Amino acid sequence: MGQGKLAGRVAIVTGAAAGIGQAAAIALAAEGADVTLADVADCGETVQRITDLGRRALAVKCDVADGAEVRSMVDQTLKTFGRLDCAFNNAGTAGVADQVVHEADEDDWDDVLATNLKGVWLCMKYQLPPMLAQGRGSIVNGASAASMIGIANNGAYIASKHAIIGITKTAALEYAAKGIRINALCPGPTRTAMMQRFLPVLPDGTKADESIYANMVPIGRMADPAEIAHAVVWLCTDDSAYMTGQGLIIDGGLLAR
Repeated sequence: MGQGKLAGRVAIVTGAAAGIGQAAAIALAAEGADVTLADVADCGETVQRITDLGRRALAVKCDVADGAEVRSMVDQTLKTFGRLDCAFNNAGTAGVADQVVHEADEDDWDDVLATNLKGVWLCMKYQLPPMLAQGRGSIVNGASAASMIGIANNGAYIASKHAIIGITKTAALEYAAKGIRINALCPGPTRTAMMQRFLPVLPDGTKADESIYANMVPIGRMADPAEIAHAVVWLCTDDSAYMTGQGLIIDGGLLAR
């Protein structure tokens, strides 16, 4: 058995091929966990980095909006590792950029809500039974600093991220007495491919560069995914044993203004 605060434990991370999900999976492994990596994209790089740490990794192709695929992902985790202790339900999509509400595309709305919100619910639906059986667990749902505010021209994304806070608080109340903690993680601007989606369009029709985020954030820069990953680890360990039903904001001071 390895060393670390998660030694002997098993985690699931969705959206683990890149960005915050990849960083979180590696950080969980560094703390001793074996990890299931779920994504629609290839997780080969993440697998390699986890095995280099001496931990086991299981890569599973999984569309979190598909209940059968989510159930299979959890079943494969239990078959491979024998247990499930924590999960970071991070998979998400940004949708189509720059749509005001009355011009939003219905198919895009459905896709964003299916992945971001239904996907979180489906993950919890199938992760909770094995946690209930062992009498403990910690689930972290991927929300956003945008869960707390409105952002013009991003209605579907904002609606989905606000709703994640609601389902997180509800589930936390339902399972707190059963030894399972459920929180949401709300990162601010983080250097990932998805953040490029939110760069505003300038008057000349070009996209702003990412320095715009540095000017927005009091700390003066974007977060590195590894910085957000540290918070995922904390929420999954016993160090956060008295915390449930919360949306943990890590935004460089963005929402303090």
